Amino acid sequence: MSDFRLDDFLPYLLNNAAESTGRAFAAHYREGYGMSRAQWRIMAHLGVTDRLTASDICLRGYLEKSKVSRAVSGLEEMGLLTRTRSTSDRRAEMLSLTDKGREVYDDLATQAQVFSGKLRDRLGDERADQLAGLLRDLTDPAGD
Repeated sequence: MSDFRLDDFLPYLLNNAAESTGRAFAAHYREGYGMSRAQWRIMAHLGVTDRLTASDICLRGYLEKSKVSRAVSGLEEMGLLTRTRSTSDRRAEMLSLTDKGREVYDDLATQAQVFSGKLRDRLGDERADQLAGLLRDLTDPAGD
């Protein structure tokens, strides 16, 4: 019999922590705006960066191209983002938030800061900073 313990397997613990916290925050964008997780993540990236291609969002957010495509269409139908042809690459479309999208992003970003603050309170500042650093280390592709 193996010594393997699922409860000690770091990828399992990371996934469970991400799912638990992600589901807890989902109420804000699902109930408040009828958005999916992918739509919220796209909004978050565009809120910080202003203009990105769908490919950029896939890379930055570790999202599948098909999920991004569906999410972008939904956000466009809701009037939250627009697409314009890239001036540097005619095959690409630049995505950006509309004024309404910016308002929604600002509201959700405020709620995200409050949510994050509650997690920090739960862990304490030192442990929260440590965890954030460790997670960035694991996400950094140079660490492979």
